Amino acid sequence: MLTTLKRHAHTLKREAYTLYIALRDPRVPWYTKVLLALVVAHTFSPIDLIPDFIPVLGYLDDLILTPLGIWLALKLIPPEVIHAARQQATTLDEQGKPVSRIGAMMVIGIWLIGLIGLLWWWFS
Repeated sequence: MLTTLKRHAHTLKREAYTLYIALRDPRVPWYTKVLLALVVAHTFSPIDLIPDFIPVLGYLDDLILTPLGIWLALKLIPPEVIHAARQQATTLDEQGKPVSRIGAMMVIGIWLIGLIGLLWWWFS
């Protein structure tokens, strides 16, 4: 069972790299690129949208949101782009994980908006 989980995790990692590469391909429609940008930023962000120390919800983005976003994005990419991107993803996988500073800023922005909204609600 542990071997199966490791294999699925590695496949998910490779698919995230595939999205990262496909994002820069001109054959991908703009609306798909928007979704790809969000999924890639969230996946490679050094900061979790929902911190892991929050019981149950902390792992929601890691176990459900990330794989679901990757799956949906892969369905929207043209097959020829996926094939080429998967070949490049294998090389990128060996080099190491890219870090998304934009993803980190996106997560921090969401938390700040939530905090401001909460403070506004509290003091209104």
